[in-house]
Amino acid sequence: MAHSTEVELSALLARLKTAQRELLLTAAGTQTLPSDGTIRKISELEGVIAATEALLEEIHHKR
Repeated sequence: MAHSTEVELSALLARLKTAQRELLLTAAGTQTLPSDGTIRKISELEGVIAATEALLEEIHHKR
């Protein structure tokens, strides 16, 4: 079961990083500052990415 959870978390992490990367690249392609909503979403994704990485690290250490 732990392996399944780890695989699911790794897949989630990849999706989160992809979503954040796409937002950053879109923001970089404009001549203006990104909207507050875009900045907030990038920041929220960073928090979820960090939490997911921490959980994966915790799973690795329990082995």
